[in-house]
Formats: sequence, C-alpha cells, structure tokens
Amino acid sequence: MKLTKLIVVLSGALALSACQNGFGGFGKGGDTMTDGSAAGANALGADGVIEESSIAFFNTAVGDRVLFAVDQTTLTPEAIAILDGQADWLNANPQYTTVIEGHADEQGTREYNLGLGAKRASAVQNYLVSRGVAGNRMETVTYGKERPLEICSDELCWAKNRRAVTVVAGGIGS
Repeated sequence: MKLTKLIVVLSGALALSACQNGFGGFGKGGDTMTDGSAAGANALGADGVIEESSIAFFNTAVGDRVLFAVDQTTLTPEAIAILDGQADWLNANPQYTTVIEGHADEQGTREYNLGLGAKRASAVQNYLVSRGVAGNRMETVTYGKERPLEICSDELCWAKNRRAVTVVAGGIGS
C-alpha cells in the first residue's frame, strides 16, 4: 500500500513540476496541466495522495488526451475508454469546465489540419455530451498542426500529434 501511495505522489509531483516549468497554466495553450489557480498546487490531500477531485488527478489518473489514426476523427476503443473515464470524472466534478483542443500531425496543409483538429475536438465533445456532460461546460479549439508534441518527420512523432486534449479549467463562477 505504501508503494502505491509513493507512486501516486511521485506521479503528481512530476505532473505539477511540469506545470511549474512552463508546460502548464490554462490560457498558455497546448496540453496544459492546470488552470493556473491553486487547484493544481492543492491536489495532494493530508495523507499525501492526489485528491480525486483535483485537476492533477484528472490529468494523471483519468487521462487528458486521446489519439487518432491518420486523417481520422473516429474514436478508437482506447479513446472511448479514456473518454468514459473523463465523463465519469466531469459528471462527479460539475464545478469544472473544459477546453477540448484538437490537434493534427504535420502532414497536409495548414487549412486541412485546422479543419481536422476541429473535427477531432468536436468528436470528443459530442461523445462527452452523449455521456451526460453538459455542453455548456465545454469549449473546443483547434490548433491543427501548430502545436506538436513531437517534431520530426516520422510516424512515431506524427502518431503522438494526432490527438484531442481535454484541458480542465477553473470552476464555474471562479
């Protein structure tokens, strides 16, 4: 049991340190980790375990992104499993809103990839709505190929860039 807690704490610390290193912060764009508020900093409970209602828990335990095949907007079984977890978490934590980012790989034109990213973000939003998440709690944005996770002309990189990321934002009314 202590090993499990240690792993959870270390995972949370890594996620939070990424936020402090400029990879996080809502509004800074691209695969953000927290909303820039104290929500991420207060993710650890008194027992050192990440709170299940925290954004850090959502990002690390639930999963904030789903991947797509080349030129596809269809959700894979793996994506659906992650989105089911997202829907459960969002339904249990109605104080949060989300921005769903749609991304594409570097292949194709800028315009094509912006459209593809928008369709991927919409596919995720539509699925979450079908699972009971209120549509007014979600926005979508497309980045096309403009914000890659990996930069190289190789399928291994491209596969990581074909994604939709659910960014959890601060609570409603906060």
